[in-house]
Amino acid sequence: MRDLKIPGERHPEKAHRPDQAQPRKPSWIRVKAPTSDGYRQTAKIMREHRLTTVCEEAGCPNVGECWSQGHATMMIMGEICTRGCTFCNVATGRPDALDAFEPGRVADAVQKLGLSHVVVTSVDRDDLADGGAEHFAMTIRAIRRRSPATTIEVLVPDFLRCGPEALEVVVAARPDVFNHNLETVPGLYPEVRPGARYFHSLRLLQRTKELWPGAFTKSGIMVGLGEDRQAVHQVMDDMRAADVDFLTIGQYLQPTPKHHRVDSFVTPEEFADYERVARSKGFLMVSASPLTRSSYHAGDDFARLRAAREAKLA
Repeated sequence: MRDLKIPGERHPEKAHRPDQAQPRKPSWIRVKAPTSDGYRQTAKIMREHRLTTVCEEAGCPNVGECWSQGHATMMIMGEICTRGCTFCNVATGRPDALDAFEPGRVADAVQKLGLSHVVVTSVDRDDLADGGAEHFAMTIRAIRRRSPATTIEVLVPDFLRCGPEALEVVVAARPDVFNHNLETVPGLYPEVRPGARYFHSLRLLQRTKELWPGAFTKSGIMVGLGEDRQAVHQVMDDMRAADVDFLTIGQYLQPTPKHHRVDSFVTPEEFADYERVARSKGFLMVSASPLTRSSYHAGDDFARLRAAREAKLA
């Protein structure tokens, strides 16, 4: 039986990679260990419903803060990904069959947590003909039935090996926010995200707006992987050309010595400058800080995003 707690079994594709030194985190990166009652209650609900969260699987540094407030990012379609991105701590391998009851369990957990906004993401499922698109749509519909007032944000894979109808299925389910992360600058894709294609991901975001002009689209990148400022600014321009509304930029943190090395720790001042530049390019919403992640403060950010569009239209 495979044990995902053992690094060599969790990431077999990385087992023979040379170790990369993990530099000491600067003071602005460190967070406290989760200990609150709210954290324990959220964990209890996740376990009772046999749900996976990206907060745990990806080792998010904000898990203590978010779970203390009852916020968790649901990761559907299992805990094993068919891709082996060098930055990611989600397990790699052959996934199990889809669980037809999972959308209902997610909806039940959202209701019990009393979420006003929920983020639903997934592993990559290149083994499925539709990449899991219908499973996303079923989950959106199940949450809508149980919690009609809850706004829903999806963080989807790239559907690289699927026909165009896969994206259409997700968009037709009308999530409130459609998110797909570019993750890094195009020059680093062969090293950091070898199973993906930069311009395919960019086109996915652009086509979402073509299918549904009223959609809120969102994307994010990590910095500290070895990119330069000019390349980050070019990604901003590419996103704006695809009419992306919301940009997130956060610091890359190396999960294990077998993962891609941290090239640099970007300072809070540099993040503030990235945010200033991004806003000048026309994004409705920008979140750029060392601890920014796609779903960090997602509910509050969605309220601001919606207000920003209303102000622009007014």
